[in-house]
Amino acid sequence: MPEGRSSSHAQAASGLLRLGASLAVVAVVMSACGDSETVAEFVSVPPSPIEFVSSAGDTVQAERGEILVPENRDDPDSRSISLAYVRFPSTNPNPGSPIVYLAGGPGGSGIGTARGRRFPLFMALREIGDVIAFDQRGTGDSNHIPVCDTAEKLALDRAPTMDDVVLVFRTAAAQCVEFWSGEGVDLAGYTTRESVRDLEALRRALEADRLSLWGISYGTHLAMAAVKDMGGRIDRVILASAEGLDQTVKQPARTDEYFDRLQVAINTDPILSAALPDAKGMVRRLVTRLDESPVTITVPGEEGGESVEFVMGGLEVQLLLGFSIADPFGAVRTLMLLAAADEDEGSLNALGQLVYDNFRSEPVSMNGMSEAMDVASGISDGALGRFEDQTRTSLLGGVLNFPMPYVKDAFGDLDLGPEFREDPRSDVPTLLLTGTLDGRTYPESQREATAGFSNLTQVTVENAGHNLFMLMPEVTETILAFMRGEEIENPRLVFELPPYRR
Repeated sequence: MPEGRSSSHAQAASGLLRLGASLAVVAVVMSACGDSETVAEFVSVPPSPIEFVSSAGDTVQAERGEILVPENRDDPDSRSISLAYVRFPSTNPNPGSPIVYLAGGPGGSGIGTARGRRFPLFMALREIGDVIAFDQRGTGDSNHIPVCDTAEKLALDRAPTMDDVVLVFRTAAAQCVEFWSGEGVDLAGYTTRESVRDLEALRRALEADRLSLWGISYGTHLAMAAVKDMGGRIDRVILASAEGLDQTVKQPARTDEYFDRLQVAINTDPILSAALPDAKGMVRRLVTRLDESPVTITVPGEEGGESVEFVMGGLEVQLLLGFSIADPFGAVRTLMLLAAADEDEGSLNALGQLVYDNFRSEPVSMNGMSEAMDVASGISDGALGRFEDQTRTSLLGGVLNFPMPYVKDAFGDLDLGPEFREDPRSDVPTLLLTGTLDGRTYPESQREATAGFSNLTQVTVENAGHNLFMLMPEVTETILAFMRGEEIENPRLVFELPPYRR
């Protein structure tokens, strides 16, 4: 997860405020979110030139800026927090609206993303306008929530049930809420609605009439909320792997349908089809076997230390698979590991090592932002009822969304309510990029989430998963064509899956 700053927020905020009117522009923003008439000030610190270096060693001249905003605009006594962004100036002599990147998660860093594999896409979009890598509140350089480390962990001497996992998480959450309160953090400020207000403040700070938004996963959730509340102040929108406003909790039946699509792709590869002729059947068999007869796994100690024993059950197989299915490559790797464990006791130990490392070795630790954002976006009563019905028979139960919806009340009264979860209706030009093998946000769900966009262009990327941006050059070309206002000639791109190699 992104790391926060080493210095305290109070020191940073007071220092920035002392810069004075000569170094900061103070603007008054009227909130356009919901029924609130809150007036909030923000302070925009003039950006400083930097040399931005990607993880691959590429360099580009950019600017780093900050805005100070209230942590909770509904609290007149709220502390201020600083939100960081990096601006990559446009290469166009007549640039369009600034393009703001909204990272997924929730919890991803926009600035961190710009340093990684998507750096070339950030650079390519400068042809259209300034590109803004924005760290949302609670992430990256905008993080003012200390990590909460608890002592809560699952017992090693028995296989955990979902009730066990929920109890441990709820107990940890109660401790963390108390800890953050003592540190001066107001969790009520960490909602998608507050992040929309941050985008409006950012727009004002950039002195832009409108913003274009470019988001993936949770970033699309934030973008759709912004489309609802910012209206005419949004120019164009790019949504990849879209998560609707009532889709924080994914429906388990659609996860089952995803595995059916994945099996079709598996069957095109001779090695995979021989090893995984019925992936769903294999997973069900292994989960049932471990539920009925949990196994004791011995994990070697580090550097000659004492070994550790723990009891593993079927739930942890579901958790491991659920965390790995965003993209087909990760899903297949995990399925192959599970298939080996289903057939061979030695491979079961290798599976146990992975389970221990991911779920049993460390106590619960929370960053605050990601949990609060999901809890606040919540789930409608209808969607919750469908979820509960489907968990009884689905392959992964309800683990794909954990800790939601099991602990939706553990962080207090953050829920934004049914009005927030209503899908947007908009004529803003919008591009939707959907991967057919996306194991997190499913094609049918994405279509439902964007049904109210009357000016929507959907491009389907066959065999692409959740992270599709850098999968093939045609994706970048499609995005640029859309941002230029050109007609998209090919609404269906095909990514040829590489042959599987052991």
